Amino acid sequence: MSDLFNGVVASRTRWKHLDNILHKAGPFSDEDWIPGEEVIRTLESSKVLVMYVQQVSPALVSDPGNSGAGGLGCEILKNLALSGFKNIHVIDMDTIDVSNLNRQFLFREADVGKPKAEIAAAFVEKRVKGAVITPYNGKIQDKDEEYYKQFNVIVCGLDSIEARRWINATLVDMVDENDMESLKPLVDGGTEGFKGQTKVILPTISSCIECQLDMHAPRAAVPLCTLATIPRQPAHCIEWAHIIAWEEERKDDVLDNDDPEHITWLYEKALGRAKEFNIPGVTYSMTQGVVKNIIPAIASTNAIIAASCCNEAFKIVTTSNPFLTNYMMYTGDEGIYTYTFEHERKEDCAVCGNLAKSIAVNADVTLQEFLDSLGERPEAQLKKPSIRSGTGTLYMRFPQSLEEQTRPNLEKKLKDLVSDGEEVGVSDPAFQISFKFKLTFEP
Repeated sequence: MSDLFNGVVASRTRWKHLDNILHKAGPFSDEDWIPGEEVIRTLESSKVLVMYVQQVSPALVSDPGNSGAGGLGCEILKNLALSGFKNIHVIDMDTIDVSNLNRQFLFREADVGKPKAEIAAAFVEKRVKGAVITPYNGKIQDKDEEYYKQFNVIVCGLDSIEARRWINATLVDMVDENDMESLKPLVDGGTEGFKGQTKVILPTISSCIECQLDMHAPRAAVPLCTLATIPRQPAHCIEWAHIIAWEEERKDDVLDNDDPEHITWLYEKALGRAKEFNIPGVTYSMTQGVVKNIIPAIASTNAIIAASCCNEAFKIVTTSNPFLTNYMMYTGDEGIYTYTFEHERKEDCAVCGNLAKSIAVNADVTLQEFLDSLGERPEAQLKKPSIRSGTGTLYMRFPQSLEEQTRPNLEKKLKDLVSDGEEVGVSDPAFQISFKFKLTFEP
């Protein structure tokens, strides 16, 4: 009996922080909000989905990035369980690597090679009694709309803007104006070194991921002429080894970014070129970072952003306090600074808007050049676009027969295919939607 009593007391102590919040109104609580056991039952019965590292399509693997989302996901999963959520699902397509162990604290050396979702779920369930965590080892697009409709809120710790765009478009498409239960709030967190952000998105109501796309501009490419002739930075030497030297000397080998022998070869080539141009700073770890586009993961940043994400999910489900509307930015590289603001929804958003997005273009560029530019434009960021105008298909990548039929258009000037101010539809195999652009010729 003594052990049972001690266990009950320990359990009450663990959840005392929830009692303090949910059993009495605070200074920011809505005047209609009723605290008490009903709110706690709502919290415990709510279903929340956590998304870890993803690459949503083979079309996107050219530059997936790595923003420490595994570390962010571990923090989010732990925080949600300790915040009183009892029914948690987690999706992750990755397996545990030795390099994860320094910051993804749910994993141990014996777990290397095992699915992250399963190991993380088992670890948290063991430590937080009463939490039921359902893992899925796979891609987010493996699941259909019916799967996503079961959740009360979705929390993302994804590692690429492409994956965010996919789930964002899916959630917007799910919304039925006659059924408010079809609207699923999305809490998105991301970290980049000492910087991070948290967003709260109400699909079709607030600004969505696509509305904010230009805030996530792709990394600027280094001109090949710089790499090939006069490098100025250590990264230029590494990119030269990666892009030029490998193609010249080992073009029959498929480069594996996770193969130590391949990375060592690139490092030695880059180091030799750096010495030739008297450029210091090339290291093995930098070579890994440049080749794999790795952004350092800072544990403290992950902890702060994960706490913010879980705080927003908690407020959404319990309605105990107003949730974020709709963007929080954090930086900790020079002191600590946070800033919140409301990012406005755009009427020309390709996902949640009704108007075509206007793009200024040079009328004399070829269709091929225009399509290539869509991968670099902050407002588009499309890797493998196909395009059609009001008069028909201008270029289609699939099927092969249609690609061959429309290929001659790639060499034609844009002004010979479309008129000034004309709307075109652009699709990409990575996304389920068609993007509408209004092409305005530059004077």
